[in-house]
Amino acid sequence: MTTNILELQSVSRSYPIRRGILGRKSMVHAVDTVSLCLEEGHTLALVGESGSGKSTTGKMALGLERPDQGEVLFRGVKLPAPDTADWRRARASMQMIYQDPVAALDRRLTIVEQVREPLDIHAIGLASERTQKTLTMLDAVGLNERLGARYPHELSGGQRQRAVIARALVTQPALLVCDEPVSALDVSIQAQVVNLLLELQRDLGLSLLFISHDLKVVRQVSHQIAVMYLGRIVERGETIGVLSQPVHPYTRALVSAVPVAGGRSKPRIILSGEAPNPRARPKGCAFHPRCPIVRRICSQSSPVLSPTASGRMVACHAADEIALAYEVRC
Repeated sequence: MTTNILELQSVSRSYPIRRGILGRKSMVHAVDTVSLCLEEGHTLALVGESGSGKSTTGKMALGLERPDQGEVLFRGVKLPAPDTADWRRARASMQMIYQDPVAALDRRLTIVEQVREPLDIHAIGLASERTQKTLTMLDAVGLNERLGARYPHELSGGQRQRAVIARALVTQPALLVCDEPVSALDVSIQAQVVNLLLELQRDLGLSLLFISHDLKVVRQVSHQIAVMYLGRIVERGETIGVLSQPVHPYTRALVSAVPVAGGRSKPRIILSGEAPNPRARPKGCAFHPRCPIVRRICSQSSPVLSPTASGRMVACHAADEIALAYEVRC
């Protein structure tokens, strides 16, 4: 029987902004009533365009951002308030891999010093044992002691990302939030880092919240997928099912843009316009100004994330009709 290591229950996060010194203050709804569950030992991918709220959701999962509404549960217990002693203890079991390893690492410290730092902060193990534990973790991610003695600028991009992964894993966390961990790397290095994460998950039993816009990588690493658009989940389900038979029109457009080896078997769906400004969210379904199958109800009523006949969770007024079309073709 599987258990959920992470649960987000209707979490929302907004930020006040002001245009100009005398401009009127308005609210940007970065995340709007998002609910997610991550099973222990599994990977949940969070995908969507830039500005869809993926990174903010990941930060709320770790307690780096506090939700305005809703709750975050880690191993069935509500996440403590940020910067408290209980929160710091929980953070030893919850770590993050950032998108840009150059920005994530301190150029003034050697790799060994930076990987060891979480052990010192959380007072894990004896001080005399921490350096050896650090070297063991560096070896686990493919970095030897010689590379550990270097500074970040002396390493390649792939080596720096491996160092970031080692620092995240040195406290032996149960949960890793990976925020676009391979997007800044060359394709060949991406494959190495992805394979490393899969090996570490298998060996250590890690649970991953994998934030990405690259559906090819998502297909390889994740068990479940949640598609975000303008701060809300529009489709959620098993990765293979969602990517092979996407139901929401936005998901269908994302999947159609993925290159296919040997030529494209299906025409690409081109969305009109840009994503709406989060400060001026459209009435009804937020996707309706760009939707290729928009209907009158789409501009009047916001669809609720509901199960389709296949059990997939979709927020679309035409979800049942699209799902039925797949069944007819099969």
